[in-house]
Parts: sequence; structure tokens; C-alpha cells
Amino acid sequence: MKQALRKFALAVGLGFLLAPGLAGAEDMRVIMVSHGQAADAFHGIVKNGFFQAGKDLGVSVDYRAPETFDMVAMGQLIDAAVNQRPDGIVVTLPDTDALGPAVKRAVESGIPVIAVNSGQDAYKTLGALAFVGQDEALAARMAGERLKEAGGKKAICINVEPGNVTIDIRCNSFTEGFGGAVNVLQTSMDPADIEAKVRAALQADPEIDTILSTAAMVAGEPALKALKATGQLGKINLGSFDLSPAMLEAVRDGNAIFCIDQQQYMYGYLPVALLQLYKHSKIVPANDVLTGPRFVTKDMAAEVIDLSTKGIR
Repeated sequence: MKQALRKFALAVGLGFLLAPGLAGAEDMRVIMVSHGQAADAFHGIVKNGFFQAGKDLGVSVDYRAPETFDMVAMGQLIDAAVNQRPDGIVVTLPDTDALGPAVKRAVESGIPVIAVNSGQDAYKTLGALAFVGQDEALAARMAGERLKEAGGKKAICINVEPGNVTIDIRCNSFTEGFGGAVNVLQTSMDPADIEAKVRAALQADPEIDTILSTAAMVAGEPALKALKATGQLGKINLGSFDLSPAMLEAVRDGNAIFCIDQQQYMYGYLPVALLQLYKHSKIVPANDVLTGPRFVTKDMAAEVIDLSTKGIR
């Protein structure tokens, strides 16, 4: 993955910089403002991609995020980035109503913005140049269809971040694809809280035969523990968004059906190349740059485990 992205950057990014009159990448600065919390392994991979792109392309990069899921703090971080006049800003948009005004201020000040991870439906109205991410509704519907095909009739969808529009879309669209009864289990980001709530839900309703985790490490792994504690590991169909070593091992061993890989390393990497192209050539993607969904199933889980431990997948 890393080598392929580096080749992409060299082909479509550095090639333009080597053309006459397009030098000066070393003077370019990009700031990313993400809702990804410091302890969130998912966003750690985004950060890895972001810094690797800066290294590969000779661009100064700066990653910022609030300590908790806090839209007020995130809006302030975007405003602070605007005041520093970078060559580009990369943002996640988990709440476009809350963050929209700050993004519009960036655009109105002449700073190009690229949205990643969330905000696919709203980034154009805010004036952002492009979106790099997964089609969440499609991914969730496909997850529902796959778990229905596995025999599921009654499910719970673990919402680890109520108020995050991306997570809400996942549970809502999963319900559409699944077709059966779905209870949205709202939790905190605390794995112990999630494990306790999943265990309680299973004990309260023995007809539950399916679980969708909306985040592998935060929700999928606690769900595995709850299934093991209740003696139902491998008996209840489990699928998860995103990857973690433990969830991939569960897929490999037949204790989970799939993980959905949105390949978030590209959320950090590609916007740096795209902003570089825009600065020097005013090149903008004609469509959303979709990085997922890519379903990781039993036949490929072992191969992906190694990349996951390296902070790439």
C-alpha cells in the first residue's frame, strides 16, 4: 500500500513539480484538522499516511485534533489553521452544521480545503475542492445484505459516537440492507462500556443473531469479548467497519464474517498530493475519490493482518 501510494505521488504529483515553473514544493504547508482523538487507532493510520505524504512530496504537514469528540474545539482548530494561512487545509466533517461555518471561512479566505472521511454529502456546498473517503451508505447497505445472506434476522448496530453523522449513516443504511429488525445500541467510546452493553443486549434478547460494529478496535473487539463471555462466539454473525489485528484474527478464525476496510491511510496521503497539484496546476478531481468499501473476508484476512500491525491497513 505505502509503495503503491508513493508511486502514485511520484507519477501525478512530482511529475508536475518537475515541469518548468512549478518548483517550490518545499515551501508548501498543509494542515489537517481531524476529529480523530489521540488514542484512536483508526485515525493514527490516517496520521501515518499524512506524514508519509509530507515526507515523500517535500511538503510541510501539521496534524491537529481535539482531545475528545468536540465540535466546538474542532471548529476553533480550523479557525486557528486559517489564521496561519497554510497552502491547504484537510478536514474531517463529522458534523457539517457545526463545522460548516469554519470551513466556509477557510474557503472565503482563499485557502483550498479537502474533506476526508466524512462530509461526502455536504463538502461541495461548503466550497471544499474534493472528498477523499468511503461511500458510507453503500458500505453499510452492503454489510446489511451480507449479514442477511448469512442468515441474520435480528441485529444490533453499535453506535460508538452518537452525533457523528458518519456513524449514524452506517447504522441507518445497515438497517436498509439488512431488512430485518435492528436495534441501534448507543454507547460511549469506552470499550468496557461497549462490552457491558452488548452483553446485556444479548442476555436480554436471545433472538439476536447478528451484530454490526461501527469501529473495529473500539466496538468490534469488545463485541468479541461479550460473545465469548456469553458463550456465543462463532454462533452469532459479526461484521465490523474498519480493521484491527484482533478483528482480523476473528475473521481469519471464522468468529467474524468480515471487516470493512475504508483504507484510511489514503485519507492522509492523497489530499497532500491533490493540494500540491491544485497549488501548481489548478487540477481538481472530477468526482469523489472513493477509497472504500473493501470487504476483508476469511480468504484474505491473514495477508491483511501483517499490514494492519504496521499501521498501514
